[in-house]
Amino acid sequence: MNTSKYKHLFFDLDRTLWDFDTNNKVTFREMHDKFQLQSRGIHDPDAFYAQYQEINFALWDQYKKQMITKEVLNFNRFNDSLNLYKIDEPELAREMGAHYIANSPRQTMLYPGTIELLDILHRQYQMHIITNGFEEVQFIKIEKSGLGKYFDKIITSERAGFKKPDRRIFEFALRETGANLSESIIIGDDPEADILGAQLIGMDQIWVKHPPLKESKEKPTYEVGRLSDILHILQG
Repeated sequence: MNTSKYKHLFFDLDRTLWDFDTNNKVTFREMHDKFQLQSRGIHDPDAFYAQYQEINFALWDQYKKQMITKEVLNFNRFNDSLNLYKIDEPELAREMGAHYIANSPRQTMLYPGTIELLDILHRQYQMHIITNGFEEVQFIKIEKSGLGKYFDKIITSERAGFKKPDRRIFEFALRETGANLSESIIIGDDPEADILGAQLIGMDQIWVKHPPLKESKEKPTYEVGRLSDILHILQG
């Protein structure tokens, strides 16, 4: 029986449940072979991925602020990463972007304890996903990793028309799910998108501090170092 004050749990997906970096490293190793990057001077796929991450993070910041489209983001993150190695091949960047979008969401690594946690919680709560990720990509991740059966609504920023931390995506999520603010909590890894975003609307938050830890000025309602600790918060 659910004795918690919460009835609706809103989960972030990437880097909260779906192990984004582990899954992406697998994809980048596959791409290293497929696109013969070794012969182009890129010898270490993990080092290439680390450099790509920095570029991708900056571009995602622009995307969240609606300064660029997702098509520009997907092209530039690969084109700019290749340019670090003096590789000026826009067509290769386009091919890599298309391959990444098609194949990275088919990886299925979840953080430890994800399924065990969701197995328990979905019997007691209405659970939803709220994500900034590309709509076509996020639904594949959820399906391929076996998460779909746990969630009632999948709220994407593309569908809502706003990206976290904009309070309007949270307002959209409440309307879509019929949830009351006081009975809702978000569970996510990103101190800006998830924690600050929820604070702007007055929703409680659980910050999941998966390593590597992010710095935060925000003070969340709760914070945990692993997913299993969420049970102690929700079930007291």
